[in-house]
Amino acid sequence: MKDFAALFTALDQTTSTNAKVAALAGYFTDASEDDRLWTIALLSGRRPKRTVTTTRLREWAAERAGIPLWLFEEAYPIVGDLAETIALVLPPAAETSDASLTERITAIRALAQVEEPERKDAILTAWDALETTERFVFNKLITGGFRMGVSQKLMTRALSRATGIDEAELAHQLMGDWSPETTTFEDLVLTHDPRADLSKPYPFYLAYQLDDPVDALGAPADWAAEHKWDGIRGQFILRDGAHFLWSRGEELMTDRFPDLAPLADFLPNGTVIDGEVLAWADEAPLPFNALQKRIGRKTVSKKLLSEAPVILRAYDLLEADGKDIRARPFADRRVTLERIAGALPQEMPLRLSPLLDFSDWDTLTAERARSRDRGAEGVMLKRRDAPYRNGRKRGDWWKWKVDPLTIDAVMIYAQSGHGRRANLFTDFTFAVWNGNDLVPFTKAYSGLTDAEFREITAWVKKNTRERFGPVRSVTPEHVFEIAFEGIQASPRHKSGVALRFPRMKRWRRDKPLAEANTLDDLKAMLAAHG
Repeated sequence: MKDFAALFTALDQTTSTNAKVAALAGYFTDASEDDRLWTIALLSGRRPKRTVTTTRLREWAAERAGIPLWLFEEAYPIVGDLAETIALVLPPAAETSDASLTERITAIRALAQVEEPERKDAILTAWDALETTERFVFNKLITGGFRMGVSQKLMTRALSRATGIDEAELAHQLMGDWSPETTTFEDLVLTHDPRADLSKPYPFYLAYQLDDPVDALGAPADWAAEHKWDGIRGQFILRDGAHFLWSRGEELMTDRFPDLAPLADFLPNGTVIDGEVLAWADEAPLPFNALQKRIGRKTVSKKLLSEAPVILRAYDLLEADGKDIRARPFADRRVTLERIAGALPQEMPLRLSPLLDFSDWDTLTAERARSRDRGAEGVMLKRRDAPYRNGRKRGDWWKWKVDPLTIDAVMIYAQSGHGRRANLFTDFTFAVWNGNDLVPFTKAYSGLTDAEFREITAWVKKNTRERFGPVRSVTPEHVFEIAFEGIQASPRHKSGVALRFPRMKRWRRDKPLAEANTLDDLKAMLAAHG
């Protein structure tokens, strides 16, 4: 645990990519195989589940520190992080311990099986044997909220340096349905098991947003374009007669979308398709909120299957006849994908993502402007001679999204942020006019500069009308332009609408309160874009 805490400190104290990779590589070289395996799991999002509530942790920490709970609760928002607050208020460790990371995680996982008095005793005993940074990491692990600020890509690069195994091969091996309970470091990293490749997806190729003028990309003939669909990115895999569906976040979704199972009977064996899972009806995509009803459900009712059937909108082919074809040019992969899709019966739940016909950038610009009418977010640009790469790379793939929808709204509630922004008000509720009343319709917490957040924080402190726990009601005075990607009807909200990805685009200091938008404006947007 001491070595892992030292690694955490080293990573936390630098922004240098090379320094982070070096620290991780050194750790992977020297740590035990069990600790290496758990570190890989933690850095790839495979955290142990929460075994103690934060309420109990706050109570036990205050008790051990000898301070009233109210004082702990006052300190918590100032520090901005529960794990750090606990680590700071506890008295110095009474003893030392050489327990490893694996031993600590094993003990944490075992807490789920014991009664609360035993659970409390185990936590207090651990706190008494850990120094401040170790306590902080331990607390993060208890709450299931551990994050290290290192991407899986950097972790994979460091592991490659420590083991000598090719980075691309490691990226593939580390994907899939595994946990430290089901494998070993030897089996996961050092031993290539062909059977384990059966269900594994390939690392997804991710695009950057195109911010420069599109004509900076060069000759239009060098590029293919298609719509950017608003669904769930996924890989459909068919190997040895078994099919699997993986999300971009490495989540196995096969059972959640049984609609796609018929593809296994008609696609050639050894096929891996990259595409978008979309709710679909009458040969057109349904709004994202229709698909959202199915997200997170491990079982899907017949009613929901009927209301929000899905298809795979296919746009790339990664494996054909059991062979990895990612190194081939996109244009070649697309031809093979079209041949495979064209051989499917029409009723199959797969549709090609059509390539857009354009000979100049003005034509594509006009097509992009019509994206929302097609149920899309914009267009994707792919260099015709590009391979399918790992992760986010610049140059060959670009996403060119349509400009967001916007509405001017009045800030009516404010709440403080977390972490480094714990001392600032950063989370706001916004309203629009309905006659003479202000009706709340969305929350937003991003989009302003640090200086603007400091300025609005000072204003909130002077203009608070009421307090509701951490939330403050403020005098309606400031108008903000709210940007969002979509709008849908929502009976759960007083306004009757819900926004997709709302954020503050700018502070409208130039706009009087009375000129903010109305609920009728929102409903008109819903009619046009919902």
